[in-house]
Amino acid sequence: MAIKVLHHGLATTVQDLGRPGYFHLGIPVGGAMDRYAMRAANLLVGNDEGAAGLEAVFIGPKLEFTEDALVAVTGADMPAKVDGVARPGWTAFKVKAGQTLTFDFLKSGARICIAVSGGIDVPEALGSRSTYPIGALGGFKGRPLAAGDELPVGTGRLASEGKSVPEAMQRKPGMPAELRVLPGLYWHRVTEQSQENFFADEWKVANEADRMGYRFKGGRKLDFVEREQPFGAGSDPSNIVDSCYPYGSIQVPGGTEPIILHRDAVSGGGYFMVGTVISADMDLIGQLQPHTPTRFVKVTMEEALAARGERRTALARLREALA
Repeated sequence: MAIKVLHHGLATTVQDLGRPGYFHLGIPVGGAMDRYAMRAANLLVGNDEGAAGLEAVFIGPKLEFTEDALVAVTGADMPAKVDGVARPGWTAFKVKAGQTLTFDFLKSGARICIAVSGGIDVPEALGSRSTYPIGALGGFKGRPLAAGDELPVGTGRLASEGKSVPEAMQRKPGMPAELRVLPGLYWHRVTEQSQENFFADEWKVANEADRMGYRFKGGRKLDFVEREQPFGAGSDPSNIVDSCYPYGSIQVPGGTEPIILHRDAVSGGGYFMVGTVISADMDLIGQLQPHTPTRFVKVTMEEALAARGERRTALARLREALA
């Protein structure tokens, strides 16, 4: 079976749950920006949670199926259509051979996950089928999809049409979005007033928001504690001697615009990090549109670990609901 790409949409790529274990070599974790949505889509069509699907941003692709398949679309509210007939989101539905899957205008969120029974069967690269476009690694020829591509699909297990994720389990960002942050190793580099301002201010997602990082604007500039820059650091107060960047860390070049490093971000560099978004909230970032109001919420390590436990419980409930 194959899927013919009639139109690529916007930045549509093959993604799974990523390739952990190579960050120390400069290769990011990658994978779906909204892993919860990708897991849910795969479970709906009978795939393993880590099967490869498609991720599209703002504009969905146009896909023609050569054989019957079970499909699920989760994540953003971008209504799917089969030969022009609407299909529900977060629900498994059939697409017959010769039919075309298209998408309506985006209503909320930013990214959809498209799972097909059997999974997108492109070759693995370092244990993952995820596309890392900057490194031309994984996915379909290491790049976003283009019209004319034909995607191979694996053999699917039996699954039921109509199975859906309860609305209460469809996790989406609030308004304003709230991202929990654990202050980092360089928290002491900004003044106490700036520390308070960072969490008190409302920020907005900038236009520069992609798989590498999300930039935010609108809050007050951070003031730095005066010091003599150490040997090896740049001249700006936000510069440090090169360090590793934790996944989800927030750098603030010049103290003006926070940037959250996401799935395809670099693993190190010379900017200080004000803190790190906790793992439980990273999926939410991938659903934020430009100009979305956002607040950063300060948490402790204990609270971050508790949130991770709550997320683990939520995934267990999702699996049970779709078993």
